[in-house]
Amino acid sequence: MTISQDDWDEFGFDTLAVRAGQVRTSEGEQSEPIFPTSSFTYNSAAQAAARFGGTEPGNIYSRFTNPTVRTFEERLAALEGGEQCVATSSGMAAILATCMGLLKAGDHVVCSRAVFGTTVVLLDNFFGKFGVETTYVSLTDYAGWEKAIRPNTKLLLLETPSNPLVEVADIPRLAELAHAKGCLLAVDNCLSTPALQQPLKLGADIVIHSATKYIDGQGRALGGAVVGNRELMAQVYAFLRSAGPTMSPFNAWIFLKGLETLKLRMRAHSDNALELATWLEQQPGIKRVFYPGLASHPDHALAAKQQSGFGGIVAFEVAGKDEAWRIIDATRIISITANLGDTKSTITHPATTTHGRLTAEQKADAGISDGLVRISVGLEDVEDIKADLARGLSQ
Repeated sequence: MTISQDDWDEFGFDTLAVRAGQVRTSEGEQSEPIFPTSSFTYNSAAQAAARFGGTEPGNIYSRFTNPTVRTFEERLAALEGGEQCVATSSGMAAILATCMGLLKAGDHVVCSRAVFGTTVVLLDNFFGKFGVETTYVSLTDYAGWEKAIRPNTKLLLLETPSNPLVEVADIPRLAELAHAKGCLLAVDNCLSTPALQQPLKLGADIVIHSATKYIDGQGRALGGAVVGNRELMAQVYAFLRSAGPTMSPFNAWIFLKGLETLKLRMRAHSDNALELATWLEQQPGIKRVFYPGLASHPDHALAAKQQSGFGGIVAFEVAGKDEAWRIIDATRIISITANLGDTKSTITHPATTTHGRLTAEQKADAGISDGLVRISVGLEDVEDIKADLARGLSQ
């Protein structure tokens, strides 16, 4: 049996994660095939014309139609509760395609300060020069969100939980505000994934992903995705078809395999992260630990209500850059890399890596101090992760 979109409501998350979107070929394969082809052939010139003209469905060219990519798109759309997904070549390409598809010169964006540093660079340095202006607000300052909205505001953009401070925004509250003002709400769901949070069901219009992170889960491939209703996704897809920031069939196949184990991995990441965060709070030399699963986190109650788990990102603050670098350099098993969402734990210094291109003022506004360290907690034995950090903390 093929689980098509008409069947999604009949099945649970775990079943959709391994079955949704798959269409077996005449070969009868159990695992989804990869279609590494640039183009597709037709039975006649008339069929080719019908495909290009849009009067007959079917594959045309892998820049915008590919069976493996389509299976991934349908599966992720099913897990997010959306009508359509558009897969892209990276998470940043997903943000680019969203903005290019939905914005025009003269439009205004309200964006959380607590977003990936490159998102700020994209909005300010590139969309800014084409006449799209962006105002930045604190993620949890709801009065600030409302005050920032103008008559020409088209889009509210945020990450929740945020990277790297794992702040949590009230999605239903922001959705209500956006819709009352005639705006769209786009939520980057990278840190939670649909296994822990489904923003569309909470009122958001668009969900954005870097599939590179937890959807893959093993640090193997780059990819991104945008999910929403068909009307909005048609505009995003139109940009993708013309500009070509497209997901490759091989990467789509990798992400399909990642989705099959997504919920299991996110539960394990969350369990390890909570234990590590609890331990870090007890260590001398640490000024503050950021993790929404902790009762000390200001958004803990909201996270517990809005998410089914707290995720795998833990950040903590020490005295300054020297202390942060010393802790990072003392690790032996934790990988020093800016990527996250891997089965292997990773550690980075956001002020000089992921947010390194921001000005000092922008870093301060986003809460990125020189003493901040971010850990993407993997699936190793958590006692080994603690021991690895203890080496640097003891210094």
